[in-house]
Amino acid sequence: MNTTSVDDFFQGTKAALAGGTTMIIDHVVPDKNATLLTAFEKWHETADNRSCCDYSLHVDIPQWNEGIKEELEILVQEKDINSFQVYMAYKDMFQLTDSELYEAFSFLKDLGAVIMVHAENGELIAEEQKRILALGITGPEGHVLSRPEELEAEAVYRAITISNRINCPLYITKVMSKSAADVIAQARKKGAVVFGEPITASLGTDGTHYWSRNWAKAAAFVASPPLSPDSSTPDHLSSLLACGDLQVTGSGHSTFTTAQKAIGKDNFCLIPEGTNGIEERMSIIWEKAVTTGKMDENQFVAVTSANAAKIFNLYPRKGRIAVGSDADLVIWDPDTVKTISAKTHRSAVEYNIFEGMECRGAPLVVISQGNIVLEDGKLYVNQGTGRFIPRKPFPEHIYQRIKIRNKSTELHPVSRGMYDGPVYDLPITPKFATPAPSTKSSPTKVNPPPLRNLHQSGFSLSGAQFDDNIPRRSGHRIVNPPGGRSNITSLG
Repeated sequence: MNTTSVDDFFQGTKAALAGGTTMIIDHVVPDKNATLLTAFEKWHETADNRSCCDYSLHVDIPQWNEGIKEELEILVQEKDINSFQVYMAYKDMFQLTDSELYEAFSFLKDLGAVIMVHAENGELIAEEQKRILALGITGPEGHVLSRPEELEAEAVYRAITISNRINCPLYITKVMSKSAADVIAQARKKGAVVFGEPITASLGTDGTHYWSRNWAKAAAFVASPPLSPDSSTPDHLSSLLACGDLQVTGSGHSTFTTAQKAIGKDNFCLIPEGTNGIEERMSIIWEKAVTTGKMDENQFVAVTSANAAKIFNLYPRKGRIAVGSDADLVIWDPDTVKTISAKTHRSAVEYNIFEGMECRGAPLVVISQGNIVLEDGKLYVNQGTGRFIPRKPFPEHIYQRIKIRNKSTELHPVSRGMYDGPVYDLPITPKFATPAPSTKSSPTKVNPPPLRNLHQSGFSLSGAQFDDNIPRRSGHRIVNPPGGRSNITSLG
């Protein structure tokens, strides 16, 4: 995870505009020893200088401690950031424990933030990676074999369970499998305030490519969570997106060259994770959901723009055409047929995971900040023209329900009389007392009587005996032995 994406802010935002996306929200990923504020300022400065469309930033939380709380408060209250991502995967790097997740969720809820989760069971993934490597499987197929979709679904369920106990909103990033999507759908039916975000890759392709005999091609698909080998997954996810069980579509755009991916040529655990998707996102969703009749044009606008604007408190500045809203517009041509190819895309990466896919629907004209930036397939952009868009806490779209539930589900103690009956006194046990051995499990050891040394004479010329020091009784009473009455009746 220490590798830098080949697409910087200029290259990435240029690809976004070419596909009809007029604003991005990138992830700030702090270096190992960097503070959240230092990482944020670095990202902010770079984006200001390079971005050619409006942007904002999520901040990832790589660990949880008391010092981070103050930084989070500053980011929310002074830097206008309202979304933070935590990880349930990447053991010994970013992964938080359940108790840390509970504490982080509680604190972020009080700040009015959107809590984003990368949901995979990091503990089991670490064990599976060891097992798969021990079997001699080192290629990209090992990536998906060590991260079966059950581990994504389990983590999604656990994250929702924790958020339900706290009554906080939850945003699941990169929903890649049918199982994980179904967990979200079921939770929403039960009233959970949870949102699911499939990405371009999970909506447009599948994980069967991990078994390609072309290593470079197979490695290009490596992302986490991995693409599902179940080829019916894209259709399932687009169906849930169309009916509202999933709400937002992300790009998951994080591109690496083949040479960068080859860092893991001998160990799939080292392959940089990420795929392209920012330029292809809207065309693929139109092809998979609108042209098939699953959703109409209004739903298309909602899942690609308006819903995200509401969740992240950008609405109505973004996600709406109205007086006072930003002049970001896309004129969409539903009849255009385009073939996706690395030869024509705007990304700097040399391989496109959607290579050869035909899509109906593409942007005809794109307007950003009132200026035409795409027309007739030609881009007119300048780096550094993108603006940072502030986002205030407590977005009404998600926190209105949370506030109502805080009141309706408030816990109160039961009013009852004082108990005045007997109270059992617990015996005082020494702190480090050794328990008495059990006669069943630890039989008491019986010491045998001492043996007399037969080589030692009991005779002495003085008349003394060796056992004279043992007190003697004045007389002995002879009792009946077990075998019957003794035949010794007199000592005289």
